[in-house]
Amino acid sequence: MQLIVVKADGSEEGYLHTKVFAAIVNAFGLPVDVVGCLTADEISSIASQLSDAVTFYLYEKFGRDKISSCEILSIIQAVLSSTGFDDAAANLAEHHCRRNILRSRVEVFKSDIELISDAVRTRQNIKHQPHAWNKSRIINDIVSEYNFDINSARTVASMVEEKILASGLRHIPSVFIRFLVLMQAQAMLSAQQCQVDEKIVSVPLNTNASTDGRLRQPQKGICPVDVLPAVGVV
Repeated sequence: MQLIVVKADGSEEGYLHTKVFAAIVNAFGLPVDVVGCLTADEISSIASQLSDAVTFYLYEKFGRDKISSCEILSIIQAVLSSTGFDDAAANLAEHHCRRNILRSRVEVFKSDIELISDAVRTRQNIKHQPHAWNKSRIINDIVSEYNFDINSARTVASMVEEKILASGLRHIPSVFIRFLVLMQAQAMLSAQQCQVDEKIVSVPLNTNASTDGRLRQPQKGICPVDVLPAVGVV
C-alpha cells in the first residue's frame, strides 16, 4: 500500500522515500564549523540511514494511509534532533519557513506582455487578477499537456519554481512561467536523448536492428520535443 502525502495546497501525491533522503541531505547544507568534519560520503550515509528510519516508521508504525507534508517534516526534524543533529534540524525548519514565505509572496496573473504599455496596464490592474503560486498546478499541466510521467513533471516544476523564487519577482505573468516550463522541459528531454544516444553508441556493431530500434524509442511518458504544445499554466 502506498502512503499518500497531503501537501500544503491540498493536493495529494504518493510518498517518495527519495524526497525524505534529499531533505535530510539538504539539512546538512551548513557551514563546516556546524557539521564538523563530515564528508559528503558520510553525510550521504547518515541521510540514507535516517531516511530509511523515517520510511520504516511511516509504513510500519504510523498507522494511517495519509499524512500531511508538515507532519513528515516534523518527523524528519525529530529524527535529526534525536540522533544529535540539532543544527541540521533547525536548518531544515528555517529553510521550510523561508520557502513558504517566498511562495506566499509570488502571484501569477494572466497577461501577454509584449510592449511597455502592456506592462504598465498590467501593473495598474494587477490587484484584480492574480492567483497564488501553486507548483502542483504546474505539475498537473505538464502531465496533461506534455504527457510527461509524474516524476519528470515534478522535476521540471521544481526547477521552474527555483528560478521563480530566486528571481525575487513577486508578480509573474503566466506567459513567463510557460516559457520557463518549455525551456526546462526541453533541457530534460535533451539530456535524456543524450543518454539514449550514448547507449546506442555503446551497442556492438553486430547488434540486430530490433535491439537498436528499442534503444531509439523515447522514454515512456515523454513525448518528442517537436510536438510539445504550449502549456496552460493558469
